[in-house]
Amino acid sequence: MPIDDNISVWLEQLKQGDRESVKPLLDQYFQRLVGLAAARMRGQAHLGGYEEDVALSAFKSLCLGAEKGRFPDLQDRDELWRLLAVITIRKAIDLRRRKRLDLASDQEMLQAFLGREPSPEEVHEMSDQVLALLDKLGDPELRKIALWKVEGYTNEEIAQRLSCVVRTVERKLHQIRLAWQSESA
Repeated sequence: MPIDDNISVWLEQLKQGDRESVKPLLDQYFQRLVGLAAARMRGQAHLGGYEEDVALSAFKSLCLGAEKGRFPDLQDRDELWRLLAVITIRKAIDLRRRKRLDLASDQEMLQAFLGREPSPEEVHEMSDQVLALLDKLGDPELRKIALWKVEGYTNEEIAQRLSCVVRTVERKLHQIRLAWQSESA
């Protein structure tokens, strides 16, 4: 059966709630989605390493929407690619917007904080907060990575210290962010 026919079959199965159809569709489109996300986020240094997350999030949105009947006219490879491209681009834009807002907020807080000497109570409170955040990580390696980032080490320098590739450090930093975000939620 030609791949176009398979995609049409997998799409129909996906719309019927068949989770087995997700894998072949993901295999077929994932790398293209990663490339599209990377292109959309190019020039955004603080977003490096998020391309796969954006692609997976877009694909998950497609799957959930298809199961809920949001895409009744989705029938073939061309319609699927157009829909995936739109979802991926929107996810990349949303991520850029969120990260830009986070960065601006962090810079404002840092500016306000650096403008004066912290009181002993503030130093003690910050120390307690840092220890609580490090405890939240659980894994000693994640703690080391978090501390090295706070100390100003680059991802490349951390990868050298751990004898691993930069992408591993990026994934671990993502784990740290997730752990810390769940702490503040």
